[in-house]
Amino acid sequence: MAKYRRSNSNGKKGPEDLVNEAIRFREVLVIGPDGEQLGTMTRREALDKAYDMNLDLLCVAPNAKVPVCKILDYGKYHFEAQKKAREAKKNQHVTEVKALRVSPVIDQHDFDTKLERSRAWIEDGQKVRIDMKFRGRMITRQEVGREIMHKFMDGISDIANVEKAPSMEGNTMSVVFAPKKK
Repeated sequence: MAKYRRSNSNGKKGPEDLVNEAIRFREVLVIGPDGEQLGTMTRREALDKAYDMNLDLLCVAPNAKVPVCKILDYGKYHFEAQKKAREAKKNQHVTEVKALRVSPVIDQHDFDTKLERSRAWIEDGQKVRIDMKFRGRMITRQEVGREIMHKFMDGISDIANVEKAPSMEGNTMSVVFAPKKK
C-alpha cells in the first residue's frame, strides 16, 4: 500500500500520478479493482475502502467534473506502464535525414561520388537531402542548378521517390529523397 507520489511512467519530470494521500479532491467517483463502479464518495471513504482491500487509490481522470479514481495495486500498475513505455520506445523507428551539399558548377566525378553516396544511404533506408548553395553571381544562373538537380533526380529515381521537389529557400536549392516502398 503506497502512500507517496510517483512520477509519470516514462521516468521524466512532468505531471505526477495522484496516489492515495496526494489526492486532494473532496468527492471522487470510485471504480473498484474489477472495473465495477462503486459510486461517488468522499476522499476519506475512498481511501478507507482501498486500504481495506490492501490496495491503492489512483486518480485516473482528475479533470473530470467529478474526478475519477480507481482502486488498484499501484506498484503493479506503475511497472506495467513502464514496461509499455519501454516496448513502445523499442518498436519506434526513427528515419534519419542525411544531407549532401553540391555546387551548380560540380565536376562529373564529384557528382558521381555524391550520387553513389546518396544511393547507399537510401538503400540503408535513410532519407537524403541535397542542398545546392548559390554564391555570388551564380544566383542569376538558377537554370544550371536546376539542370544538375534534375540530373541527380534521374540518377536516383530507380530506388527513391522525391519527397520534396527542388525549391529555393534564400540562396539554397533543396530536394529531399525517400526510399521507395518495397
